[in-house]
Amino acid sequence: MTEVTPPADRSARRPGRHDVLEHHLPEADRRLVRTVDGFADADWTAPSGLPGWTRAHVVAHLALNAEGLAGALRGVVAGEPVPMYRTPEARDDDIAALAAAGPAELRSRLLASGPVFAEAAAAVPDDADGVVLERTPGDRRFRVGDVAWMRWREVEIHHADLAAGYGPRDWSPAFAAHLLDAMAGRGATDAPLTARASDLDEAWTIAGADRSTPARADDPAPVVTGTAAALAWWVTGRGTGEGLTSEGGELPRIGAW
Repeated sequence: MTEVTPPADRSARRPGRHDVLEHHLPEADRRLVRTVDGFADADWTAPSGLPGWTRAHVVAHLALNAEGLAGALRGVVAGEPVPMYRTPEARDDDIAALAAAGPAELRSRLLASGPVFAEAAAAVPDDADGVVLERTPGDRRFRVGDVAWMRWREVEIHHADLAAGYGPRDWSPAFAAHLLDAMAGRGATDAPLTARASDLDEAWTIAGADRSTPARADDPAPVVTGTAAALAWWVTGRGTGEGLTSEGGELPRIGAW
């Protein structure tokens, strides 16, 4: 097996929350809007890269995600906890309803959702980073301090999911590396593996389904090598591993995210 040494300190590379909110996310939003502005009416109902979803569903989800996060952040400022979505069923129903609303409504909601989220995020004081929010009541929980990166991931990944010319190859190295950081502990694989980014000379241990990591030097994880963007796309359960190689021959199985 190839010996892989992870970087000593990734925190220096990770953009700060304000940098994400003021630079990275607005730029990602602008790229997304340019893609959507290029859609003809028939393009909205074309299949996306997500099973069962058209491009309209993806755009509806992106708009509603921004609105849901904004509502939860406003609840933090007001001291009244608010989940992102009322229930999982309501989330799905709202996406379906907005997807069926037509191109004009979809585009309008998407355009408005970016500033709505930005305004809500800007109003949250730094000392609220540790406040815990809920996706739906009793469902997955996350910290206020992680919301900026969550939204950045949503925009960049789902922009690529639109299958409209924008893809992982267009991601910045900073985003690809951040996504690998974020995915490392999600347990998306049957067994642990090492993702080695050939263009960054860095590596990540991707946890297996039991959240385990390799513990013995005589039983190292298989090493999968490729660009950071190709690796990041693959570990989210997308694509077939184009451009990646595995020392074991076949690529390990990745579950859907």
